[in-house]
Amino acid sequence: MNVFLWIVTGLLAAVFLVAGAMKLSRSPQQLAAFGLGWAEDFGAGPVKAIGALEALAALGLILPPLVGVAETLTPLAATGLGVLMLGAAVTHGRRKESLMITVNVVLLALGAVLAWGRFGPHAF
Repeated sequence: MNVFLWIVTGLLAAVFLVAGAMKLSRSPQQLAAFGLGWAEDFGAGPVKAIGALEALAALGLILPPLVGVAETLTPLAATGLGVLMLGAAVTHGRRKESLMITVNVVLLALGAVLAWGRFGPHAF
């Protein structure tokens, strides 16, 4: 189970690091052209904040167990990403973007499994 949780951790960290970096490095107009139309509705500030949260959470998934300090941050970061994905699913639901809701729900489920595993029976 530990190997499975590490695979989920790596997958979530990679997805959210790339997504966060993209939101931090591009304007809402560029993101909209890339297919993220919601970014224009939110403006630059909130999009950058979301990107920063995603990137920091990705680091929070990987770094604490690697350095052996504050390992409780990993399930907390997974929980935070789950909350972020819940908000994203609501936003995409209002925009009638069903494919993106599916992606959000899958990422939410992976975050929930990781949080459960690291808070519970497979803590570091």
